[in-house]
Amino acid sequence: MTLDATARGRLLRLVGLGVRGRGAVVGVQQVREKVKKHKVAYAVVASDASRHSLDKVVPLLNARRVRFVEVPSATELGAAVGRESTAVVGIVDRQLATGIRELVESGSERAP
Repeated sequence: MTLDATARGRLLRLVGLGVRGRGAVVGVQQVREKVKKHKVAYAVVASDASRHSLDKVVPLLNARRVRFVEVPSATELGAAVGRESTAVVGIVDRQLATGIRELVESGSERAP
């Protein structure tokens, strides 16, 4: 699934807002803990994160049937949440997750 630049920008702003409003958790360990407790409604994964980080989180997301979208850059995702870089952000707020999912689905339709 590919997002155009506008949709990706909106996605990252929503993720940043979610983190500031405590509707999201940042980092592999925090996301893993929340997924195991069935608290994560949606996730955003950096496709260029280390293989080790991705191997820790992506199979768990799939096993627990948590939908996620990939963004191209851990640096870009990290900047949205006030960090240098991050591999994954888990959205725990259900309304925010629904909004992000709708944005991703509508944004991917317009992408080339």
